[in-house]
Amino acid sequence: MSAHHEASPSVPRRSLLKTLGGGLGMLGAASLFADESTAAAGTTAGLHFAPRAKRVIHLFMNGGPFQADLFDPKPTLEKYAGQRPEGANLRTERPTGGLLPSVAKFAPRGESGVPVSDLLPRLGEQIDDICVFRSMHADNPNHGPALMQMNNGTILPTRPSMGSWFLYGLGQENENLPGYIVLCPGRPVRFAELWTSSFLPAAFQGTYVNHSDLKPEKLIPFLKNASQSPADQRRQLDLMQRINAMHLQARGPDNALEARIASLETAFRMQADAHEAFDLEDETASTREAYGEGHYANGCLLARRLVERGVRFVQVYYGNGQPWDTHSKHNDSVKKLCSDIDQPTAALLADLKQRGMLEDTLVIWGGEFGRTPTTENGDGRDHNHHGFTMWMAGGGVRGGMTYGETDEFGFRAVENKVHVHDLHATILHLLGLDHERLTFHYAGRDYRLTDVHGRIVREVLA
Repeated sequence: MSAHHEASPSVPRRSLLKTLGGGLGMLGAASLFADESTAAAGTTAGLHFAPRAKRVIHLFMNGGPFQADLFDPKPTLEKYAGQRPEGANLRTERPTGGLLPSVAKFAPRGESGVPVSDLLPRLGEQIDDICVFRSMHADNPNHGPALMQMNNGTILPTRPSMGSWFLYGLGQENENLPGYIVLCPGRPVRFAELWTSSFLPAAFQGTYVNHSDLKPEKLIPFLKNASQSPADQRRQLDLMQRINAMHLQARGPDNALEARIASLETAFRMQADAHEAFDLEDETASTREAYGEGHYANGCLLARRLVERGVRFVQVYYGNGQPWDTHSKHNDSVKKLCSDIDQPTAALLADLKQRGMLEDTLVIWGGEFGRTPTTENGDGRDHNHHGFTMWMAGGGVRGGMTYGETDEFGFRAVENKVHVHDLHATILHLLGLDHERLTFHYAGRDYRLTDVHGRIVREVLA
């Protein structure tokens, strides 16, 4: 390493970090509040108008659910089972066969009478608080690019994630916890680029937590320093941050270095609140029972605890890899998948409502795309980005309604189409942010989450 990359000519920065930093918990690329005490502090853009939502929970069904199994009934699939009539021959990623009927049966639910699948009986009880988007569409049928677009607004891996844009616009509520947390029991197909801050200040990137093991030492390892008092740690951290700041000033702008500096401060402050926030043993037995068991159930309950404590944006990935990617044995898989998500999702909505939080907490549900109504491999379904379903609840959204339609087979969005850019524009609007004004100047141009696209779906606003 050249002298230019040292903290000082006589004291190598790496040596100082090794000597002074042990036990502070190097939470790599952690999200951080905008605070003047850190070199990585970012400047928030600020609200453009009064928000309806203050925080967001995104329930991510990675892999892509089939829309006609859940909230978009298509009886025509039964009529033309095994056939490929005109209109059912849309190009997909792989060769597919005839139409495959859904295993689900639908019935009107709630006072609104919105049809909901019998695979989701408990969630159907909450439908009067849910707005179903039946006409979503995206640009790419492959998992990687589609995940990028849903999270970052583009299929390119070099743009900030939507959670980073949220923090850039809104700022932080709780300085002792990251403002943007991603819960996943493993890894989605893409990884850290799905919650990157990219060219936004490093303070706004997401913190990934693998919640497959809820033991404190596993959930957030190395957070506590058993050999030093908080006062001693604070003195060491202050010295290290001064040296880091000198190094950053000499080096020039460096997002990765800024993130590491921010991580140290975040880790120190998280000692006060993090273990308590993630401790599900604090919940009553009745609450734990209401959410049920399993990684997804724990993720939903953790999401409620985190937003309750001021975390702005929590993403809950259903599972490791792409569990909803049912290229074979679709009908068997979807029954288990729906059984896993039904109780926890319904419990989350009911819990937020009971606590008076649903009205200003926006809950989003969906995957990166949908699936084909035609069969693949005899009993599976291929990717489908032409038409799929998502829903939102709370946070200023009208409940008990559907918006948009797919064709009679559920292949393509045909009425009141909603692109991913439109979804992002609508979410930002609910948060009090104008998607056309929330910009960041970088590399000679102004960037935004929706790029040069996006319309607010005003018809769904309460």
